[in-house]
Amino acid sequence: MSELYYSDALKLGQKAARLKDGGLPVLDELVPPEKLLSTVDLGVVAVPAEFIVGTKSRGRTEAFASNFMPLLPLKTEFAGKWAALCSAHLAEGIREPVKVYEYFNRFYVAEGNKRVSVLKFFDAPTIPAHVIRVLPERNGDARTELYYEFVAFWKLSRVGFLELTKPGGYAHLQRLLGKGPSEVWTEEERRRFTAVYYRFRKVYASAGGGKIRATEGDALLAYLKVYGYPALRTADDAAIKKNLSDMWEEVALQQEDTALDVKTDPAAEKKGSILTKVLPTGQNVRKVAFLYDKTPATSGWTLGHEQGRRHVQRVFDGQIEAIAYENIMEGEGPEAAMERATADGCRLLFATSPRMLPASLHVAVAHPEVVVMNCTTNLNHRYVRSYYGRMYEAKFILGAIAATMNDSHELGYVGDYPIFGQIAGINAFALGAQMVDPKARVLLVWSSKKDGDDAEDSLRQRGVRLISALDTGGRQGGFGLCHVAETGERTLLAAPRWRWDVYYETILRRLRDNTVKEEYERSSRALNYYWGMSAGVIELAWSDMLPRGTRRLAEYLRDSIARGVCNPFLAPLHAQDGRLIGEHQWSLSIEQIIGMDYLVDNVEGSIPVYDELSPLAQSTVDAAGVGPSTRGAAEAEG
Repeated sequence: MSELYYSDALKLGQKAARLKDGGLPVLDELVPPEKLLSTVDLGVVAVPAEFIVGTKSRGRTEAFASNFMPLLPLKTEFAGKWAALCSAHLAEGIREPVKVYEYFNRFYVAEGNKRVSVLKFFDAPTIPAHVIRVLPERNGDARTELYYEFVAFWKLSRVGFLELTKPGGYAHLQRLLGKGPSEVWTEEERRRFTAVYYRFRKVYASAGGGKIRATEGDALLAYLKVYGYPALRTADDAAIKKNLSDMWEEVALQQEDTALDVKTDPAAEKKGSILTKVLPTGQNVRKVAFLYDKTPATSGWTLGHEQGRRHVQRVFDGQIEAIAYENIMEGEGPEAAMERATADGCRLLFATSPRMLPASLHVAVAHPEVVVMNCTTNLNHRYVRSYYGRMYEAKFILGAIAATMNDSHELGYVGDYPIFGQIAGINAFALGAQMVDPKARVLLVWSSKKDGDDAEDSLRQRGVRLISALDTGGRQGGFGLCHVAETGERTLLAAPRWRWDVYYETILRRLRDNTVKEEYERSSRALNYYWGMSAGVIELAWSDMLPRGTRRLAEYLRDSIARGVCNPFLAPLHAQDGRLIGEHQWSLSIEQIIGMDYLVDNVEGSIPVYDELSPLAQSTVDAAGVGPSTRGAAEAEG
């Protein structure tokens, strides 16, 4: 019987060889020794059979095809040994672990090629192996950095069968499973997740997953973002398949190399007849919901959006009813509030906080008739449009203003939440200051840390007098560049302004003339409306206390940025860690700016890690943060 199995395996090997597949890869030939950082002994691990792809050294690779099926004739010593192993496997199972080297989560056999061949022939899902992990050199390469994110995740979960292709995915998965950034899994949690994953994988394949250029792990992560892990665990196969159908565009988005489709300026307003202007033919939006995490009385951020709501209520009087839903994070919860807004007849929802993102995504999938927009950036979701302003343009000018008025080379910056968009603002401020004063240093502190109440005072005590303060308007007069006296008295010198009135009116006009709908239908990616000074949604005002020459510089930079003449992020940039960002580029792309997760080299300070943040900041970072998402694996080495 074992000889018959060998004969069948031989046919599979010969078929693979006829395809001129090149045989088994050899790790020693793929990776020069000088490119290897170090090795880590992982002990005996159940390795996914599909991830065992080659051998450590050349050895007897001529005996196997690329699928590990045999190539040597039936009447050879090799065939006899293979058949004997086959008999042992059928009688009691192959128990002795093979020895493999792991590199980029692929495994290369050092000892036990025939055992691997037999087990693969019988479709064993996993193979016990003594694993030596080979760590590649850290060089900033995207593939290498993603691998180190995997390594960090593996250290916590001991899960190696799931592969994700987007930065930050592993840390995001850890959070979606209800685990802290550094929380180790129990054996029971690992078994439970393994069962859920392979059941999802089977359903996903039956739903047409093989047609998508993305891993099953990417699809699972997209699913969990919409429906959550508890719901997946209890759903039957039919429910999972239906849910996948409902969110298929979100799954398909995972195959895009660039998930964002960024609109840096509003499309030109369509011209039509007087009748068209009176009776628009676009999407029939009569009620619009503005969802606030706080109230206008307690939050400057919410107040700005509320002023925008009141503006569009006046402008579209009799055509659109703009309804405010306040303090929903403390009250009924964002998803319940969105469902209530939908039941109230709202067909456009403005979720004004990144903390509402999970609810935004769930409601958008459940209600395809509703347009859901979330006020954040770097939002890689097909069903939710994101909108935000290029505040970094104003911060660049503030940095230049601060450097002209500074008696020393030190400036201060109080960051709020370490989320995408905010990091670009910090870097732009530092680069604007450096443009005027090459020796300028920006001392960065964070109000969102657990000890953040003393953030600005810590700068004042160090003698820093010019500070770019809180972006959220949390303090009276705190939004912008301030001079802070020794006594703590603050004088506002210049301040950027969010023009939410302009933003919301423009969005609604583009919605009513079908522009938003057409942009969505023309694109297969996630729409991101990232407007700036050129669209009139970001302005900069300054005090009469600014010297005349400084005002002229600020005016020149403002007008140049609005016309697209001045770019704050000319390349290359030097990051704190020594990396050269944007080498061989004239300037950074808008995607590179949005995705910044590093600080430039004239910033003193760091992006806080998750455990340093306050509970409110953690919930914000969970939705749109650069902290644990993209930097969680920075120190992982084994």
